This record gives sequence, structure tokens and C-alpha cells, in this order.
Amino acid sequence: MARVGLTTDRVVAAAADLADEVGFEKVTVTALARQFGVKDASLYSHVKNVQELRTRLALLAGGEMIERIELVVAGRAGKDALVAFAGAYREYALEHPGRYAATQIRVDPAVVAESDVLRRTAEVTYGMLRGYGLSEPDLTDAVRLLRSTFHGYCSLEASGGFSAPRDVQASWERALDALHVLLEHWPRQERKPS
Repeated sequence: MARVGLTTDRVVAAAADLADEVGFEKVTVTALARQFGVKDASLYSHVKNVQELRTRLALLAGGEMIERIELVVAGRAGKDALVAFAGAYREYALEHPGRYAATQIRVDPAVVAESDVLRRTAEVTYGMLRGYGLSEPDLTDAVRLLRSTFHGYCSLEASGGFSAPRDVQASWERALDALHVLLEHWPRQERKPS
């Protein structure tokens, strides 16, 4: 029987807070049960295992992140949209390191197929890039370039990896300038006939 007051949403929200405090990899059912002052078994009424807990945490964090991005990108195009998108991405990653780490895990393809969060993320990201006149397969390649650039930059920044005297914000802005120019002049790839 589920403990009074505990719900799946409350358990996942607590896992997200714990991830930001101690790191995503340290989020376990045991650590979470300790926070609630219950035995591990009490949480298994809400999540079947640590993998499900982490998947739900990834979807929660992904939802929070894309909501921020949607708000700032709405009504913008081109460089303006790119800068807004990137800024919201970076802000979320730096403010919520554990939640952000959760957004980087591989999610079961069956969950992906049913996820509104992942659908919205794809729609917003691809929509922003269509403003540059991209279509497949270039869209997918551009998404991968942006994701790896943003993730790499945020990860290095969060770990103190930029120790040069140049201002980190100034470098970020120049990187976005360069990405904008690249996207405007993307080398188009012809679709191969099937």
C-alpha cells in the first residue's frame, strides 16, 4: 500500500531536487526513501525501479527545459531565435545541473514514442532550424551539431573548464554568432533517391 502523502509526481519532484543537490548519478531509490523517512519498499508503489525513476526524472526535466525554451523562442526567427533558444538551454543547464544531466540519458524508444515532452522538444528545435531553410537530412545534422555544442559548452562551463582570461559570456556570444553564420550557409545535402 502506498504511504499517505506520497505520489509518483511528488517522488519524481523530490528526485529532481535531490539530483540538483547531489548529482544525477547519486539519485537512487534508497537515497530518496531516506529523504522521505520511509523504507525503500514504500517508493516501489510509485516507481518500479531506479531506471523508471531516472526516466521519469529525465522527462520532468526535459519538460521544464523545453517550456523555458518555448517561451523565449515564440515569435522569433533566425539568429534571434537561436540566441533565445541557446540562452534558455544554457541557463537551465547551469541552474539545474542534476536535472540537466537527466536530460542527457538515453530513454527507451517505447517511452520516446509516447512522450509529449520529447515531441514538443523536437517540434521547437526543428521549427527553429526550419527558419534557416533546412530540411532533412540537414535538419537532423544541424540538431546534432547544436546539441553537442550547447552540451559541451555548458558541461565545460559548469566544471570550471574555461580558465583562460577571456570572458566566458563573450565566448558564448561569439560561438552563437558563428553558429548563426554556419546555419545561414549550411552546405545542403541532396536527398538520395530511395
